[in-house]
Amino acid sequence: MANQPTGNAVVAGEGFHHVAIRTSDWDRCMRFYQEGMGFTPAVGWGEAPRRAMMLDTGDGNYLEVFERDPAEVPSEGAILHFAIRCADCRAAVERARSAGAEITKEATDLAVFGEPKIPITIAFFKGPDGEIVELFQNETL
Repeated sequence: MANQPTGNAVVAGEGFHHVAIRTSDWDRCMRFYQEGMGFTPAVGWGEAPRRAMMLDTGDGNYLEVFERDPAEVPSEGAILHFAIRCADCRAAVERARSAGAEITKEATDLAVFGEPKIPITIAFFKGPDGEIVELFQNETL
């Protein structure tokens, strides 16, 4: 069976958008993913020691990298959350809620990622095993 996109009949526009990780060595991480894996910078923001960047993996999905401040004591592993792309974040939140998810951040409109700012709508919830899931709505990123 060929891997053909079929769309999502329950939540319109849904699919993976990004996985977010935190790195303790920014330069090593950037070198690995850009030079070693061929990912390209899409948008970056912040300054050392708390930089962040979305790296395009080449297929319209992203790896979001956050720099860990060396003075910070890690409270989580390297993987922070995964994000699901959606056409209507508010409707997706309601679907997650009705399926039993604990909503940890209601759908919120933001302007983010440096200059010029990019408008997004995001929400967060906990999946059935406590995994952190972000809902991410944006028409260009």
